[in-house]
Amino acid sequence: MPYMVLGLLDAAFIFAACYLAIYFEFFQMTDYFNAYALEVVSAPILFTVVNFTAIAALGVYPAKLTEGMTGMMLRTIISILAATLFIGFIVYVFSPVFWALERGVLELASLLSIFILGLWRLIFFFFVREQYFKRQVLVLGAGRRAADLIRELAEPSSRQGVSLIGFVTSNGDEVHIGEENHIFTPASLSEYCKTHPVDEIVIALDDRRKKLPLEELLECKMFGVNVIDAASFIEREVRKVALDLIQPSWMIYSDGFGGVSATQFVKRIFDIAASLVLLLVSWPIMLLTALAIKIEDGIRAPVFYLQERVGLNGKPFNVIKFRSMGTDAEKSGAVFAQKNDVRVTKVGAFVRKVRIDELPQIVNVLKGDMAFVGPRPERPVFVKQLAKNISYYNERHRVKPGITGWAQLCFAYADNEEDTKEKLRYDLYYIKNQSLLLDLIVLVQTAEVILFKKGSR
Repeated sequence: MPYMVLGLLDAAFIFAACYLAIYFEFFQMTDYFNAYALEVVSAPILFTVVNFTAIAALGVYPAKLTEGMTGMMLRTIISILAATLFIGFIVYVFSPVFWALERGVLELASLLSIFILGLWRLIFFFFVREQYFKRQVLVLGAGRRAADLIRELAEPSSRQGVSLIGFVTSNGDEVHIGEENHIFTPASLSEYCKTHPVDEIVIALDDRRKKLPLEELLECKMFGVNVIDAASFIEREVRKVALDLIQPSWMIYSDGFGGVSATQFVKRIFDIAASLVLLLVSWPIMLLTALAIKIEDGIRAPVFYLQERVGLNGKPFNVIKFRSMGTDAEKSGAVFAQKNDVRVTKVGAFVRKVRIDELPQIVNVLKGDMAFVGPRPERPVFVKQLAKNISYYNERHRVKPGITGWAQLCFAYADNEEDTKEKLRYDLYYIKNQSLLLDLIVLVQTAEVILFKKGSR
């Protein structure tokens, strides 16, 4: 219901934005505008229908729960831009009918829509209780998997899009949750769902083969209750893969984990275009960085640091970075970078904080060794060790490594094996759900990482 109200009012504000743009561009006097109000009404109707269709098609409203306000507004902006292009074509073909969208009205109406929708939604979500937007979730199971689910939802990274009703225990379950969370159903599971507001059932049984009540779950499904396994639920809510709960079969049968060739082609075109633009904009910064390194370490000191990393499908390549450590930083062998690493130079500490040391990797992107967005490439010596100790670690090499990535946004710098395992969960989430839209979200939010130095070391 709240999203229906939000959608209807969104449409009203889009309609109003178009009317305002027409008023400002053609009339600017109320009496004059009122005289032609019915004549121009076709333009706001077209503008509203096309924009609202695009917004709905791009899943803007569910994005509030999956990607937060940033993702919701980014989808909205993309929707309005796409709608603007489409409406522009319609106006060009049918200009006698939609003349009111000419003379810059369309562009002004689009800008007003973005501004008004952003402001309106902030107000709406502030005053409407978040509980109205949450799905009511019943968990089947009270053992280890159920306890893992509670811990995952308690993390700050959880998008808090659900409200846990409780946990239904099964005979023989080894209980790992508190008694206060138990639900003792007087009748069958399906009867409980019919008499209580349950939107979703999460299967979190430790032994599904012996205890899964298939007939009752099927009846719940037919009644309109969504049924989902714990691993998929955690992936959706916490936006990372639950390594301890998945099996290879989960990866095989679930959606994702397969890049569409057309998407990869468009992503490559974007990487090349963005690299050329970024090179054009950042070359003065890179020149000053090179001079600073020379001044600190001497004219003969190398500016760049080439290091072998593991790329797509395990193929090695040399990543290019500005040198941020002393020339003898690894005389004793390769080690993880540490917090307050004594090997980092003064210039290196600064360029790391603002991520300038990563700029030469634009060349790697142009060469095709890397993409702008993807898992960070790791060194072969570490990959060999980590793949031996961490399940599914080599699966992160199924896509090109990136300058920035989902894991870099969601988790601090990994300087040990346990942190690396946690980052892998985010990398696998990205690989499973990779899309151009997710790449745009990562790039937009990377600005926050740079400005607030999250994860930089």
